[in-house]
Amino acid sequence: MVPKITSMAVTRPLFSVSCSFLSFSLLFVVSLLFFFSNSFISDPNPRISHDTFQNGINVYVAELPRSLNYGLLEKYWSSSSPDSRIPSDPDHPTRRTNSPKPGKYPPYSENPLIKQYSAEYWIMGDLETPPEKRIGSFAKRVFTESDADVVFVPFFATLSAEMELGNGKGSFRKKSGNEDYQRQRQVLDFVKNTRAWNRSRGRDHVFVLTDPVAMWHVREEIALSILLVVDFGGWFRLDSKSSNGTSSFPPERIEHTQVSVIKDVIVPYTHLLPRLDLSQNKKRHNLLYFKGAKHRHRGGLIREKLWDLLVDEDGVVMEEGFPNATGREQSIRGMRSSEFCLHPAGDTPTSCRLFDAIQSLCIPVIVSDIIELPFEGIIDYSEFSVFVSVSDALTPKWLANHLRRFSEREKETLRSRMAKVQTVFVFDNGRGAGGIGPVEPDGAVNHIWRKVMQKVPMVKEAVVREMRKPAGASVPLRCQCI
Repeated sequence: MVPKITSMAVTRPLFSVSCSFLSFSLLFVVSLLFFFSNSFISDPNPRISHDTFQNGINVYVAELPRSLNYGLLEKYWSSSSPDSRIPSDPDHPTRRTNSPKPGKYPPYSENPLIKQYSAEYWIMGDLETPPEKRIGSFAKRVFTESDADVVFVPFFATLSAEMELGNGKGSFRKKSGNEDYQRQRQVLDFVKNTRAWNRSRGRDHVFVLTDPVAMWHVREEIALSILLVVDFGGWFRLDSKSSNGTSSFPPERIEHTQVSVIKDVIVPYTHLLPRLDLSQNKKRHNLLYFKGAKHRHRGGLIREKLWDLLVDEDGVVMEEGFPNATGREQSIRGMRSSEFCLHPAGDTPTSCRLFDAIQSLCIPVIVSDIIELPFEGIIDYSEFSVFVSVSDALTPKWLANHLRRFSEREKETLRSRMAKVQTVFVFDNGRGAGGIGPVEPDGAVNHIWRKVMQKVPMVKEAVVREMRKPAGASVPLRCQCI
């Protein structure tokens, strides 16, 4: 009996230890899974890791004449005529004295109508930075077309369009006497005579069209290219059509048959208000804030109806104004003292107001049934914004009551998540005039190139199909929309 007892005395602890070890292991694995899953949930807006840069995108810069980018900026600064569309032009005051001579890389415009579309300037500035300083850039500049994933076309299309619009001569829609059209034609005549364009029919070429009217006259010729746009212009808005179903104004934006989330990239507007750090956030006394034009000449009926519903609502501030110096200070105060910032559609579905709100830590209230936003798939806007359907927003008293139901803890959570993604929407590299210098690893330029990189496999597949197509064969273009 002694051996049996001894045996049992030995086996029981072994069995117990094995079970304990197995149980501990299972608990450890479950804990790890729980930890990592919570990590992903608590930080739903991942940034680009430094490991990703080892597999960045190769970019060849088309050799356009300087007159179409930095030379165009020189022309802009040498002009003495203020922008006819705004009461006071910060770049061209009525009495101009001691104007500095632009350097090799002139600064971009401070005119808010132009500055909000300055992505072209910062993308180009990053590519112009010496390679040894671009260790944090997702885009690697190559100097041979065959080594490139994409070809960047360095045309400041927004600046070109805005210069023509700002001269007040009414020539924008015409071709005769339109300097913007002449520049558009010069760009296309140049790139379409290159081997890279003929190889891909422009499919792997990247154009920055942040202004909704940029390259208006030649859009059909670049419809196959990768277009960087702030949104798709709102072609599906019912309020942009007249009662007989036809457009109530001449088409001024890229048609929906020429753009797609599959081939194109939505980029942020450049924010016009300074960043507010979460540690500097103070008590907010207003419920909801909006500053802008009540009436929009291209539709915007939803905005007008919202204005009438909310203007007398307690805790809601609706200000009509323009983004001049005075309006800027009002917007800073309004956004920083309000819990929520209203973001209705205007001329287009989105605006720089959304990105000003993010930098101001004012929770965006996005009233839209259809809207395109930058970097979706990389960040989740629902983690720090409130999305409201048009029908709910236009129900009397509904929107204000809905926002009042958010607890202080819920608003703090939304605001803390927003603080984590503020840098994602920043273009400025913090290095002063010229826009030259390495971009921030977590900034807007790198995220734009990351989204472009997602298009490259599809583009290469399309180029291969085009090259093997028999001579004389005609294959209709198909829109594959999601």
